[in-house]
Amino acid sequence: MRTLAIVIALLAVTQTANAADVDALITTAMKAAIDELTPSFERATGNTLHVGYGPSGGVARRFIGGEPADVIVIDSGKLEELVQQGKVLPGLTDVARTGIAICVRKGAPKPDVSTPEALKRALLAAKSIGHTDPAGGGITADHIMKMFERLGIAAEVTPKVKLAAGGPNGRVSVLVSSGEAEIGLQEVSELMTNPDVEVIGMLPPELQRITVFAAGIAANAKQPAAGKALIGFLSAPAALTIYKTKGLGL
Repeated sequence: MRTLAIVIALLAVTQTANAADVDALITTAMKAAIDELTPSFERATGNTLHVGYGPSGGVARRFIGGEPADVIVIDSGKLEELVQQGKVLPGLTDVARTGIAICVRKGAPKPDVSTPEALKRALLAAKSIGHTDPAGGGITADHIMKMFERLGIAAEVTPKVKLAAGGPNGRVSVLVSSGEAEIGLQEVSELMTNPDVEVIGMLPPELQRITVFAAGIAANAKQPAAGKALIGFLSAPAALTIYKTKGLGL
């Protein structure tokens, strides 16, 4: 019934004259939501959606390197850079947002991370800490490393850091669920996809980084009309309802 309701609610914004194959490059942080929404989009429009996932910075590099896409959905700052380069058309649409959370392995002790001082103690006490590799294009890594400096613990915790490559096959949560990292920091929407870890809290507000994900049409899109239909779908109220269950929202 929920799927049927989504289809009905989105028909008005997703109809296209002819069925098309739509190529999209989308941040891994939205993968769980996109996977759930794709069948409804395809049924509502007759279009077929092909999605490549990765960290926002990595997706941008792949697109610049020639990977085809009609639609790009990544961190709004990275997407705006593509607009400035003439790679994506102006007129971006914000579709979702998320923040950085902290996780531990399911069943493990849950340290207090509710304040900067408590988080500092938890990070110092942890034997190992996982976050994304900045080289992979993840947008949280730089913020987390600067947070370590801000807390005055960079020298102590940096040697304990375990890096995840990013993307569907390089998740921070896997470092934690496998025992390679005792505590992990990543966007909450990504941590929630792993049932073997538990999210123990968000970064305290004064240390938080909220990421807004935006969608845009590639300047060289082969299916711009179908791409616009996808963006309308992803920004519709019914889609936002799904986002909220996945650690996303506006």
